[in-house]
Amino acid sequence: MKTLISLLLTVIATSAMAAGNEPAAVEYNPAQPLDIAKVVSVSDTANACGVVPATMEYIDHQGQAHRVTYNVMGDCTSNL
Repeated sequence: MKTLISLLLTVIATSAMAAGNEPAAVEYNPAQPLDIAKVVSVSDTANACGVVPATMEYIDHQGQAHRVTYNVMGDCTSNL
């Protein structure tokens, strides 16, 4: 039983640390240019219609990870 509890606590702690490594998303500010060296991911808006929130994860030229949120017009491709 001690081993099971220890294993469970280890999994929870590892998950918490992994979540803590992800950069916090900030809202896009057009007045502040983004330093994008590589785009890691962009939200899929293919199934959304109208204006929807999106998130882009990217790496800057110093190797730091960033997440930025912004609004986009959904593609509505699944509703055609």
